[in-house]
Amino acid sequence: MSQKFRLNRMFSAQGKCFDVAIDHGFFNEHTFLAGIEEMDAAVRTIVDASPDCVQLSTGQARRLQALPGKKPGLVLRTDAANIYGNVLPRFLFSELIAGAVEEAVRLDAVAVCVNLLLLPEQPELHHQCVRNVTALKAECERYGMPLMVEPLVMLPNEAKGGYMVDGDLKKIMPLVRQAVELGADVIKADPCDDVSEYHRVIEIVSGVPVLVRGGGRASDEEIVARTVELMNQGAAGIVYGRNVIQHPNPAGMTSALMAIVHEGASADAALAIVKGGRA
Repeated sequence: MSQKFRLNRMFSAQGKCFDVAIDHGFFNEHTFLAGIEEMDAAVRTIVDASPDCVQLSTGQARRLQALPGKKPGLVLRTDAANIYGNVLPRFLFSELIAGAVEEAVRLDAVAVCVNLLLLPEQPELHHQCVRNVTALKAECERYGMPLMVEPLVMLPNEAKGGYMVDGDLKKIMPLVRQAVELGADVIKADPCDDVSEYHRVIEIVSGVPVLVRGGGRASDEEIVARTVELMNQGAAGIVYGRNVIQHPNPAGMTSALMAIVHEGASADAALAIVKGGRA
């Protein structure tokens, strides 16, 4: 079966996509729950804002798919991990859900998403993630399910606390390339420290579309300016979560980011949309 059929539902005819991630409850981290305490309301808010996709866990995906009418495509999160707190536990894991791809088919997902984690001094965790990706890839090929791999390079916890991005291109590029070599159909990657250098990440993926993560909450000005530059650098789109669902105006922020991704809107025009109008 061909992954192309589902990718056509995920990406526009121009090859662009905005995926809103609201799967944070999967990770057993209190700070991730802000804005998604009431999941029915959170899902409806995002659906009403009409992004291309919504990223959810298997336990919450039915809230999206049960809604009547046209709605964003489902990207199904397939692995639960315990690496996101300020203090790392003694034993780290990133565990696949059972029958992940069959579940994605049953839920009519457009793709599945899995981590490829690189934490300092944690080679066993990286090894587990590689095994997860290879196991999913075989099943994805069987069912024609696109595989989104999320290569994440993190700083040591003692440097900045939990779940902090290491924006070093020399670390991001080889991990992103490893995800491609393992068979990723879509890459969900972190931005680098200097986003004007992000074209180097786009080059290293050999044509696989790259959706850039949003990370922790940032100001409207920062997130909008960064998104404009990343699209200029050749990104196929974005996967933002907390910068949408924790925003005072999630619908406005979604509309603004959709305008950047699909219409090439400027930062000023996007900020005007957030504030309730168009520049």
